[in-house]
Amino acid sequence: MRSGELRHRVTIQAKGITQNGFGEPVETWSDVATVWASVQPLSGREYFQAQQVKAGITLRVRMRYRSGIQPAMRLLFESRVFEIQAVIDPDERHRELELLCAEKVE
Repeated sequence: MRSGELRHRVTIQAKGITQNGFGEPVETWSDVATVWASVQPLSGREYFQAQQVKAGITLRVRMRYRSGIQPAMRLLFESRVFEIQAVIDPDERHRELELLCAEKVE
């Protein structure tokens, strides 16, 4: 992987559970790392939610290898949130990671 290909800044976040003032569990997200990556859109699709059409996109994100990245995490790119669907270590050589991510549409 050449460093010139890594021209996008992405932030990887992990989910945590805390409690609010009433003792109820609250989902929180904390930054794990902000890294340089290559972001490539793969496909688009439409969602029908609440009688509105919303567009969702799937990305392939390539970055240098980093241990501990899991599908339960999410990725922030520009002003959008992407759920990590798969974490792939090509050739199992621990040189790079490919993350397949789907845009979170609410």
